[in-house]
Amino acid sequence: MDTYSPGRLAMNTAALADVDSLPHTPASDVKKLGWRGVMRNVARDGRVVVTNHAQPEAVILSVAEYQTMLAALRSKAERDQQALEKLRREFDARLACLNAPDAGEKIDSLFKQPLKLHGKVIAGQGF
Repeated sequence: MDTYSPGRLAMNTAALADVDSLPHTPASDVKKLGWRGVMRNVARDGRVVVTNHAQPEAVILSVAEYQTMLAALRSKAERDQQALEKLRREFDARLACLNAPDAGEKIDSLFKQPLKLHGKVIAGQGF
């Protein structure tokens, strides 16, 4: 079961329309037009913002629109997971040398040596 989590909604914002740009209907239309009337608007536009005193309160989505959003979220989550796995592999590869039997001795010997800067700053991967 999918549950709401703000962090999970970090999807491509270009695919999402701003609430202000969506079709609006006042909450009184839900009473006046009935649910079927509101759903006709949803069927036509895919989603409708319900307002109360001109303030957005809810967005009603068609099932197709909801499924499209879920598919986009799942696709983004999969891409994020793949990128994270790639970073993990790269990180593990860089640190693999620390698993060598003599790694501790090598690190100790590096710390025991005096550092000669010759007036230069050492930074980055190549030092």
